[in-house]
Amino acid sequence: QGHQRQHFKPLFLLYLFHPERRSCFLHRRNRANFAGSCPQDWNIRPKRLMQRIVPGSLNSGEMRMTLNGLDIAKPAEKTRVVVAMSGGIDSSVVAALLARAGYEVIGITLQLYDHGAATHRAGSCCAGRDIQDARNVAQQLGIPHYVLDYESRFREDVIESFADSYARGETPIPCVECNRTVKFRDLLAFAGELDADCLATGHYVESRALAGGGRGLFRPIDLDRDQSYFLFATTKPQLARLRFPLAGMTKAETRAIAREIGLSNADKADSQDICFVPSGNYAELVRKLKPEADRPGASRHLDGRVLGQHEGTFRFTIGQRRGLGIAAREPLYVIRVDAARSEVVVGPREALALREIPLRDVNWLGDTPIPSEGLAIPARVRSARAPKPAMLRQDERGIVVEIFDGEEGVAPGQACVFYGGDGAGARMLGGGTIMRQPEGRIPLAPAGEAVSALS
Repeated sequence: QGHQRQHFKPLFLLYLFHPERRSCFLHRRNRANFAGSCPQDWNIRPKRLMQRIVPGSLNSGEMRMTLNGLDIAKPAEKTRVVVAMSGGIDSSVVAALLARAGYEVIGITLQLYDHGAATHRAGSCCAGRDIQDARNVAQQLGIPHYVLDYESRFREDVIESFADSYARGETPIPCVECNRTVKFRDLLAFAGELDADCLATGHYVESRALAGGGRGLFRPIDLDRDQSYFLFATTKPQLARLRFPLAGMTKAETRAIAREIGLSNADKADSQDICFVPSGNYAELVRKLKPEADRPGASRHLDGRVLGQHEGTFRFTIGQRRGLGIAAREPLYVIRVDAARSEVVVGPREALALREIPLRDVNWLGDTPIPSEGLAIPARVRSARAPKPAMLRQDERGIVVEIFDGEEGVAPGQACVFYGGDGAGARMLGGGTIMRQPEGRIPLAPAGEAVSALS
């Protein structure tokens, strides 16, 4: 083993790729920590994550600095990594790969909410069975594992914020708030208290060193699993200490690795978006937390006609087609939710189209400030939609995004995320929360000249 330790000096994951067989080999360090055997041919897309030598200077002399596969100037065995282990496959594979590569890995699982109702529910996260799954994987890998009780802060920062947003007539994204607060604020701070060099997670997004210093976020290879949309609020100081080892893998490859290694949760279902709503009935949660929002009102057509009554504006979102409780000859969609008036406004699909989107709480990750003449970028208003050509600019309203071809179903409370290009490897430049539209339509003014983020 001493010979192996000398031969496999600081590496994250050593892939020796044979182009004809399309196979890759994982070195055998700490093999005894795994319950299953490590296959020699995993038939997955290879990605070289080798140590790098970069130039540097020290006082009067020039020096060469060795970076391990996590871009940290330490040997792997002296690099302490905290892995956020949710109990799912992705974070479990991250912990396995880092442990196998010789890093000092500490697994941490967050207890985020009362897990009684979710203990045996498939697709839950960070509660009951998930905590036990994370503990089992950590034991299988031979790494220390701890559970942090973050229930109170999760309730305050995520669950109550979620209910407040719906009560205001918005459609919030709890995953964004969870990443912004308990994970990348609180857990990252705790990792610092453990003297960890970085925090690694199972998100499908890439963290990459930038030529001018610092780190940037980039879309992963598997665009079907791209989670950059949910990480737009990550700050530059946080990015310096975050790593995402699954950026070069597809979900199928990650699951194949889990099975080949023999992880106990290899066949576990993926977690769902709203993990803290065991029944899936988010409206019932909002009603309990915000009873004052549970009041009926009018369902009104854009032309002013009252078409019916609803039982609470928090039960509706922009673009909703079904469950309106309205009998009409033509298809109708939710165009606006006015919580103050307890009113839901519906209309034809063409009334959903918007071009200009005002934003709040904008997090800008670009290298230079947004130019006064605007910046041409691809922008994304829903996680399941592809980015569309747009212009980002600042005016008297604040930060505004203009979607050149327009966009449907733009809901306040959702995110608008900016990119520096299209496709896998495109840099994520930040984003903001979509604000409520004024009752009158924003004019579809022609786009002006703008600097392009693609150039």
